[in-house]
Amino acid sequence: MREIVLDTETTGLDPLTGDRIVEIGCVELINHIPTGESFHTYLNPERPMAEAAFQVHGLSDAFLADKPRFAEVVDGFLGFIGDAPLIIHNAEFDMRFINAELSRLERAPLPPGRAIDTLRLARQRFPGAQASLDALCRRFGIDNSKRDKHGALLDADLLAAVYLELIGGRQPGLVLGVEVSATVLQVQRIARPPRPHAASPDELAAHRAFLDKAVKGALWDRG
Repeated sequence: MREIVLDTETTGLDPLTGDRIVEIGCVELINHIPTGESFHTYLNPERPMAEAAFQVHGLSDAFLADKPRFAEVVDGFLGFIGDAPLIIHNAEFDMRFINAELSRLERAPLPPGRAIDTLRLARQRFPGAQASLDALCRRFGIDNSKRDKHGALLDADLLAAVYLELIGGRQPGLVLGVEVSATVLQVQRIARPPRPHAASPDELAAHRAFLDKAVKGALWDRG
């Protein structure tokens, strides 16, 4: 089963007011295990970076100035994710931005139903507990010491590990790539001739003598 863990960084919080994607990071999973295949790109948003967003991810206007525009990477991005389910933390946010970018290019939107929201999974599993990516890394003992700033590819890597824990731990990895064969034991049974079960004349006479002595006048002996 192929899944894609996805994260984005943006210029702000709302694509309807003109905010754009500035980074996309994707990690491929097969049977819930990272394969090492990924898609990553920075993007020129064609608009100034909001200061609040810069404080989150540290991507400046100068750094993004020579990066490709979304239109230049859209085919590679869509080709990488294919039709696989998308694993996203706070999926509504990222899906709104991705579909806004696709809409600008008159491309079909991604159906919201193909996204698996790990934020929702975490809140269902740990009601009332903190459910940020950092909080979940701490809960599951996942090393996030390199995450001094948000980064789409780094966050996708961390989310892949968190997702595996949310759905039940690392057991799937124990059998990944291992061919399991079943040995069927065939037991040959030796047919034996049936045992004789008819009573001999001596056995019948002994039984008759026992009945005459022990049970005189029985119903079955009246005739």
